[in-house]
Amino acid sequence: MSTAKRLPAFEKFIQELRAAWQELPDTEARMKKGRELLQELVNDPSMRATCKTWPDTDGGRRNLLFYEDPDYGFVVNGVVHGANRKGSIHDHAHAWTAYGLLEGTETLERYRRVDDHSKEGYAKLELESTTLGTPGKCDLVPPFDIHAEHGGPGKSYGLILRSERVAGKVPQGNYDMATNTHRRIEGPTNVPYEITA
Repeated sequence: MSTAKRLPAFEKFIQELRAAWQELPDTEARMKKGRELLQELVNDPSMRATCKTWPDTDGGRRNLLFYEDPDYGFVVNGVVHGANRKGSIHDHAHAWTAYGLLEGTETLERYRRVDDHSKEGYAKLELESTTLGTPGKCDLVPPFDIHAEHGGPGKSYGLILRSERVAGKVPQGNYDMATNTHRRIEGPTNVPYEITA
């Protein structure tokens, strides 16, 4: 992916992330700084305008892959979800994930396991919290936190910063509250896409 064609606000974001990964001592500190930088980016007018050109990612579990750092491994994805989308309950294994909304609304539901983890394939969950995501707002999801994103009444456009790409590399948790089941699955397919000026 060529840096010459990148939207200036996005290029600035990438360079600031690279500086944070170089300067900060651990993944948690880096991702907390990354969340702050993502918050700035999702409030940038040029990013909010360009997101409306992105292709839909619903149907087939896809993420747009905007950037994967060759030195530090962090990844920037995008999603475009249709109205009233019902997301699956899942985790991102050992990776940290920051979600930011550019347009539309989504709710982020967080769950906790209340079983003792002793029975293979079984997981009893309780809803812990529900947070409304609005344009310009970001949320940080720590490793193995169980959550689901659900769409609002209109289309939503989101940016995702991951401490590393786990999709296609590390199985992630998928949960079904109706049957109290848990399984490990591959994450979404990453579709390369450039954010250009």
